[in-house]
Amino acid sequence: MTLVMKVPAIGESITEVTIAQWLKNDGDYVEMDEMIAEIETDKATQELPAEAAGILKIVAQEGDTIEIGATICEIDTSAAAPASSSVTSQETTTESPAEEPAKSQESPEGGPSKTGEVKEMVVPAVGESITEVTIGKWVKSNGDFVEMDEDIAEIESDKATFDLPAEASGFLEIVAEEGVTLEIGELICRIAVAEGKPASTATAPAATTGAAAGGVPTPTPSAATGEKSGTSPSTYATGHPSPAAAKILSEKGLNPGDVNGSGIDGRITKEDAQNAQKQATSTSKPTSPMPPGIPDSIGANGTREQRRKKLSTLRRTIARRLVAVKNETAMLTTFNEVNMKPIMDLRKKYKEPFKEKHGVGLGFMSFFSKACCAALQEWPAVNAMIDGDEIIYNDFCDISIAVSTPRGLVVPVIRNAESLDFKGIESEVVRLALKARDNKLSIDEMTGGTFTITNGGIFGSMMSTPIINAPQSAILGMHNIVERPVVDNGEIVVRPMMYVALSYDHRIIDGKESVSFLVRVKQLLEDPMRLMLGV
Repeated sequence: MTLVMKVPAIGESITEVTIAQWLKNDGDYVEMDEMIAEIETDKATQELPAEAAGILKIVAQEGDTIEIGATICEIDTSAAAPASSSVTSQETTTESPAEEPAKSQESPEGGPSKTGEVKEMVVPAVGESITEVTIGKWVKSNGDFVEMDEDIAEIESDKATFDLPAEASGFLEIVAEEGVTLEIGELICRIAVAEGKPASTATAPAATTGAAAGGVPTPTPSAATGEKSGTSPSTYATGHPSPAAAKILSEKGLNPGDVNGSGIDGRITKEDAQNAQKQATSTSKPTSPMPPGIPDSIGANGTREQRRKKLSTLRRTIARRLVAVKNETAMLTTFNEVNMKPIMDLRKKYKEPFKEKHGVGLGFMSFFSKACCAALQEWPAVNAMIDGDEIIYNDFCDISIAVSTPRGLVVPVIRNAESLDFKGIESEVVRLALKARDNKLSIDEMTGGTFTITNGGIFGSMMSTPIINAPQSAILGMHNIVERPVVDNGEIVVRPMMYVALSYDHRIIDGKESVSFLVRVKQLLEDPMRLMLGV
């Protein structure tokens, strides 16, 4: 019997999809609910599960755009499943699995003994809207002994980075290499389960021989005893960076093998990574040749090296969404300027008492958030969004705060900011910023938002046109504060001034609404007592 799979209905406004990638090949046997393809819409990428078990026949090829209800593939459900390749098929030929299937395989020098069980770890579900992740970095190496719940890798989604803990204790076999993109549920690694812990002279990860259960390399006795003239015994920790150190080395573009570890058993610590420097240029890659027509003397006293680094999943998603916003919205920007002296005077007077009482500083973000919430309630179109042929008006203000991190821009959300006081907003800003810096933001904390505030002024920007954070319809850009001469009551005086910019979608927000919104924000910021009194 042949089951015909058709493109499912994904959303009310979606009429077609594109086949982004087939995860299975034509003729493969697939299990029911196994992910077989990625399909892309104009809003998101989704995974396509098999509707039955059987032999797959691909109809729509990668890159094809087909309508909802069109045939995407067929599954021959009458085909029998192939013989499963059990773990024992990967064992060494020196011992028959049938004779002693449960025999423990002991490591040398009284180390951990393998039970014969292999734990297969798959990519976990990390959020409702996330369908794939990228292996950002392996914290452990192939063949390392890992403890249960020990972090072994970092995985990146289009929204955040997550630590991947080991689901069992044993020896690690890496299946997906760094930089590989996997679907949720795909195999990421195996762990040959072992009992006990390695002795202080346990195997160095690079010294292996043969294959143990599940294809995980077994340590050699010479490596386990550290028998090397003039050297101290090495362990699974030798030469491996801690997660924090690995991140620093990656940012510096350094190889862990070029750094000496001062931690326990030679592990590379955060301090080692911070103090590490690039090695001499004798080990660097050859310089690029001079382009035609450029004299050799131009590059004689300098380097012309080039480096390539693969875009992370987060950076690729940011790029795709920003281009989509520019192409799919009628984006326009209006500007104004704000005299920041009243707020600065108020902060100077109450900054210390505020911090002593509430435990958080009194920053500019709380003033801007409160002013925007008040203006959004007066001009609801700025707080709305388009969904197909409808406009969704939000009677609440979920303010997204743009935060720059080493991995890219993230936008955590302050929920119901209109109901929070200055202490509540400042506390949320600090909490979310710290979690963003440490890559600990959850999906829920970055989902949604009705209006965004971004502050380019902290980097020195004087004026910019921020890009809308879709599906929102507007974003406010803050800039640096510069003392400039202005006219106040007929006199030329020097005031700390800030340019503010409102980028908005002209399809839903008219010029009158955008300009009136920004003028209202300006009025509230220049007379902050109105924020306190709600007038």
